[in-house]
Amino acid sequence: MTRILVVDDEPQIVRALTINLRARHYDVDTAPDGVSALRAATRHHPDLVVLDLGLPDMEGTEVIRGLRGWTGIPIIVLSGRAESHDKVDALDAGADDYITKPFGIDELLARIRAVTRRTQPPGETPPTVTIGPHTIDLGARSITGGDTDVRLTPTEWQLLEHLLRHPGKLLSQRALLHDVWGPQYSTETNYLRQYMARLRRKLEADPSHPRHLLTEPGMGYRFRP
Repeated sequence: MTRILVVDDEPQIVRALTINLRARHYDVDTAPDGVSALRAATRHHPDLVVLDLGLPDMEGTEVIRGLRGWTGIPIIVLSGRAESHDKVDALDAGADDYITKPFGIDELLARIRAVTRRTQPPGETPPTVTIGPHTIDLGARSITGGDTDVRLTPTEWQLLEHLLRHPGKLLSQRALLHDVWGPQYSTETNYLRQYMARLRRKLEADPSHPRHLLTEPGMGYRFRP
C-alpha cells in the first residue's frame, strides 16, 4: 500500500486529506511543520509527500531540499501561493508537481496517480515511448510509425529525452535549460518555446492542441503519456 506523508499546518486541510486518501486505500502520516516532516520521512519512509510551502518553522522549499539530500520520492506541493516565482522555486528545489489552493480532491488524486506511476529509476533509459502514432526508441534514437519520416536534431533529442525520462513530472524552464543547454542559458526561455514548438510539429497530431508535450504556463513543461 502506498504511504503518503501530508505536511500542512492547517488542521482542516490535514483532516480532509487524511479522510479522502485513506478512503482510497492510501496509508497516511501527517506532520504540522518542517522539522516534524523531515523526522517523519526518515522514520516512516513514505512513497510520496504532499507539502505546503507556508510552514510555521521553515519554508517548504527547505523541506524539499532536505528530502532531496537523501531520497528521490515524489513531492507534490499543495500551496496557497500562486505566484510564478514560488512555483518555479519549489520545482527547482526538487518538487515534482505543484497544485494551488483551493484545489479539487480529484485533481490531487490524479496528480498522485501520475507521479506514483513513474517507476523508471533515475538515469535509466526507457526502451520505447509512444506519442500518438510514433514509437520512440531512446536507446537507438529512432522514431517509427506515422505517415512521414521524423528526424530530430541532437538538441531536439536531448530535450525530448529529458521530458520522456520523467513522465508526468512538471519540469521547470530553468531546469530544462540548465540540463539541455547548460547553466549559462538558464534565462533563455525563448530557446524552450522554439524547440518545444518544433517537437510538437514533428510528433503531435495537432501541434496547436498538444496531448503529450504540454506547457504549464509560468512553470515549465510536462510529458503526459
